[in-house]
Amino acid sequence: MMDAIKASDLIRLFETWKSLFAEQREFLISLDGKVGDSDLGITMSKSFAAAADAVAAEGEAAGISKLLRMAGATMARTAPSTMGTLTATGFLRASKSTEGAAALGAGEMAGFWRAFRDGVAERGKAKVGDKTLLDVLDPIAVALEAAAGSGEPLTKALAAASDAAEQALEATKSMLAQHGKAAAFQEKTIGLQDAGATVGYFLIRSMAEFASSDT
Repeated sequence: MMDAIKASDLIRLFETWKSLFAEQREFLISLDGKVGDSDLGITMSKSFAAAADAVAAEGEAAGISKLLRMAGATMARTAPSTMGTLTATGFLRASKSTEGAAALGAGEMAGFWRAFRDGVAERGKAKVGDKTLLDVLDPIAVALEAAAGSGEPLTKALAAASDAAEQALEATKSMLAQHGKAAAFQEKTIGLQDAGATVGYFLIRSMAEFASSDT
């Protein structure tokens, strides 16, 4: 159980994300292929592998903000697709929100995800309800802000955010896609969970599990 995520933990977390998206590569390719261009699994596995290697090479002495900036910049270079760019933007914004932070407790984590959400919203020009990654990011940020405001520890705050993200992901099934190639399919997107939102859920679920682990 972690009271806060330090720079050394963040490096391990990116390694966890690297493994996660390698494992989920084919699932995301299949999910994206139903109404997209099937490259999401390739993009995410490639970008998180590169980001994990980059932050490991940088080392914990760089600090949290610089590690996040390194991850975002690496992702932007490695996977310059729509989702790669949005994810990179999220980490770059999170880097700015964590400047000076030696560790990420519940309050800092709320700021991290708020900045991530806002960066994705601005870059993708999307709003909640458009059936995108944002539909999961917003509930994550809101849940973390509420938990931090109530004085909840990091693990409980992240667990609440993960639960909120899971419910939000399920809710995307009833939405009509408004952005990207999926928007061209219109009614065919109803009944399908959004692929981008799935990535957001994977990120927060993995982070919550990581923080609550004993290692």
